[in-house]
Amino acid sequence: MNDEKLLNFVKEFSLLLERSPSEEIIFTEGKGLLEKLIAVDDWLPEEFTKTHPQYYQQYLLYADPLDRFSVVSFVWGPGQKTPVHNHTVWGMIGQLRGEEKGTPYYRQPDGSYQAGNSHICQPGMVDTVSPDTHDIHVVENNLQDRASISIHVYGGNIGRIHRSVFDPITGTEKSFVSAYANKLVPNLWNSP
Repeated sequence: MNDEKLLNFVKEFSLLLERSPSEEIIFTEGKGLLEKLIAVDDWLPEEFTKTHPQYYQQYLLYADPLDRFSVVSFVWGPGQKTPVHNHTVWGMIGQLRGEEKGTPYYRQPDGSYQAGNSHICQPGMVDTVSPDTHDIHVVENNLQDRASISIHVYGGNIGRIHRSVFDPITGTEKSFVSAYANKLVPNLWNSP
């Protein structure tokens, strides 16, 4: 495990945000930083890679003290997926291990949601979400025989943000706040 990789990402991403960049810059320069973090799968502590037999897991790796961003590992067991949901803030999803399938959903005139074209994220790839472009989707493990892990970076502490899940047939919206599977987060400042 290489503790310095996550610490370096947090430092570099914090410096990027100090410039008050546009979302476009976050999605170019920030995406480059995330691609560097996920390029080699040798840094994520084992305790943040554990699957649950029934539910995908969200492990908080870092929450900015000013709530500008958070870094979360998402761990998907075989067959696990999200409901149709939104984020309300920008987000970047970097594939660290395995494969994930993302499917955008679009509101229809009758209020229902229809699935768009799915895409597969493989290790090293980064996808984005944004309320300014498109923010409603389903994500699932594309592998039926092993876990997949992605690193998510959000424009706020996603574990404190009110967002919604949607019934694709009726369009009914239900508010929720994500929970984290871990009670403790890595101490980035213990790194040499």
